[in-house]
Amino acid sequence: MEARLNLFESPTMTKAFKGIVAAGRATADSSVPAATLELVKIRASQLNGCGFCLDMHTKEAAHAGETSLRLNLIAAWREATVFTEAERAALELAEQLTRIADGAGGVTDEAWANAAKHYDDEELGALVLAIAVINTFNRINVAVQQPAGDYRLGQFG
Repeated sequence: MEARLNLFESPTMTKAFKGIVAAGRATADSSVPAATLELVKIRASQLNGCGFCLDMHTKEAAHAGETSLRLNLIAAWREATVFTEAERAALELAEQLTRIADGAGGVTDEAWANAAKHYDDEELGALVLAIAVINTFNRINVAVQQPAGDYRLGQFG
């Protein structure tokens, strides 16, 4: 399978990626655990069907020490006992923010309040940003049918 468009040869996409990546890097400076940020990126990518982002973020998470059990259970996080209450709140936020186009009305007050029990305003901002950025990458990769499976750890610095 080949992508419909070579994203790395497009001057427009190259410029855009620099900005999107910079926005995403801002979340790394937050106090949200890196594992939680990877979990929400993986969950949003599952919902959006983005194989490239799933390839990238599962490999990066595993390299950072995430267990295969937890990675395998992200899609069933509600029934899984391996996630903390804080991670569960972040995963719910990721799902609701990712599914805003489904007519669900966006993030519910209940989901936001639950997340606010575990994260302060700065951390909530970082979570929202991480989820928005991964959704942007998901949409680009899905649109061009970016192939999955060949991602190398640290490939994008």
